[in-house]
This record gives sequence, structure tokens and C-alpha cells, in this order.
Amino acid sequence: MIRSVVRAVGSALPRRIMKNSEFEATLDTSDEWIAQRTGIRQRHIAGPDETTASLGEAAARAALADGGLTPVDIDLIVLATSTPNNTFPATAVEIQHRLGMRHGFAFDLQAVCSGFVYAVATADSHIRNGLAKRALVIGAETFSRILDWNDRSTCVLFGDGAGALVLEAHDGEGSVADRGVLAASLRSDGTHKDKLYVDGGPSTTGTVGHLRMEGKEVFKHAVGMIADVIEGTFAQAGITADDLTWFVPHQANKRIINASAKKLGIADEKVVVTVDLHGNTSAASVPLALDVAVRDGRIRKGDLVLLEAMGGGFTWGAVLVRW
Repeated sequence: MIRSVVRAVGSALPRRIMKNSEFEATLDTSDEWIAQRTGIRQRHIAGPDETTASLGEAAARAALADGGLTPVDIDLIVLATSTPNNTFPATAVEIQHRLGMRHGFAFDLQAVCSGFVYAVATADSHIRNGLAKRALVIGAETFSRILDWNDRSTCVLFGDGAGALVLEAHDGEGSVADRGVLAASLRSDGTHKDKLYVDGGPSTTGTVGHLRMEGKEVFKHAVGMIADVIEGTFAQAGITADDLTWFVPHQANKRIINASAKKLGIADEKVVVTVDLHGNTSAASVPLALDVAVRDGRIRKGDLVLLEAMGGGFTWGAVLVRW
């Protein structure tokens, strides 16, 4: 059977680093308060010349370089983002143009913080169905553009950035020993829309709007929902938490990460955490964490890696990959 194997990874971050202490001048908060409740120490904030498209392009080029590839080798781009450069066309098409690609196809996927997990599953489906042989899967966000910087409950949580990986078709035996995407579980439930959303849009207010969140409600649902899709993914693959080499969760909040790992019986030393460096970068958080763990030598060929995320909507999902 065809497997979608990870060929390469890459990432890109805005030049500006914003420490927690910078909020102390404008908000009733402190570095200690933010760090204790979220695990976040800093985040990157896009400058005027940095956009979702430019960050996505930079991450894509980094992934291509990592794999010894050129844009000619890619025939599909899936971009996960909630902060596109334009309402349309898709920012993926702009990245395609920036890369000099005149072939293949590209589109955006919007599932908020779960976007990258959804995008990996989607690209995998296209590859297994023969619509593409090699895909760039990108998560890129500029959430700083949709934050209310006077809202202490949200503006301290988010940052900007982009991460990418290249998936390519390989022959597999159809067992859990294969390299590539082995299993995926995706879910959504629109009854929770008002718990995490942006209060604007082309069809409603005609404005971009700002991010709004009921933090306690999100936390209350997060751990159970995450456990649900992960257990479903384990069942598909016929494995348990003990079989995992690495768990790469969405980097939203250190307490959610810790509670999820504990509930699933995943040892702390198997969990990749970068929320302290990047904050919550929505669809970019999982690929950014992946890139860090690959670069520092933790994730290696043959490792069994679980990706997981939950986002507004609610959407949530998990993907199991043999590296």
C-alpha cells in the first residue's frame, strides 16, 4: 500500500521576540503570572513586512532545503491557517507563486489550531489516492493581527510563526512498522462555536474582528476531547501509549499538555513542549514543535510520533506517524 512518508521539515519565525514582561506596561499582569498559568515565556510577533504568506514561504523553503528538494518536486501544497493574507484567493496559491510553481495544485484548510493535523490527514489522503506524489504541508499564522491587545485573557497567549513538512509517496507493507502516516482521527462539534471564535468576518460584520475565548470552558473540554481522538488513533494502529516514541501536542497551554499526557498514560519525557518559546501559534504550533525536536536530534528515523491538536469550533484530531 502507499504510505505518506515525512521527507523533510522546516520552520520560520518573525524577527521580533516579545517577552512576557512587555505586557506589564499595558496590562494588569506579570511574567510570573503568565508563565505559571500557561507555561509561556515569550512569543514571536510579525512585523509589517511579515505575513502568513511570507512566513509560510520561508518555512516551505526550509523544508525543501532539508529534503534536498526544489519546488519542481512538489505537486501539492496544503496550507493550514486561520489568518490568510486575503479572504481569497487562498494563501496557499500565493505561496505557490512565491515558490515559482506553475504546476500542481494548492489550497487553504481552515480548522483553527487543529489545522495542521487536518492538513496532514488531507494531504495523506490525496497521496494515497494518487492525486499527488509529494506534498508540502504548511501551518502558518499571524494571530497577532486578530488579537485585542487590551484583553488580558487572550493577547498573552498567542504568537506568530510557520512550520512545514514534505510528505511523499512510498510503498509500504500495510503494518504499523511502515514509515509514514499510519492512522488519523478527526472530529468537530459546532455546538461549541461561541467558546473560541473571532467576532468578525466577510459575511457578518465585513471586518476581520478579534479573537474571543472562554478560557475555562476550553480547558474543561480540551483534555477529554483530545483523549478521545488519541485513543481512536491508537485503536486504528493497534498500539498503546507505551509504544510511542514522542508525543507532539498542540502548544496551547502547558497545563492542558500535562493533563492530556497524564490522562493517556504518556510519560513526561516523551512529550515535546515548545509553548514556552512560541506561545500558541495555532495551526503553526505542531510543525514548529516538530522542527525543534527534529533539529535537536530527539525525533529520528523509525520513531513513532503522535501529533494532536484542538481548536475553535471545536475541532480536534490526532495523526500517528512513523518517522
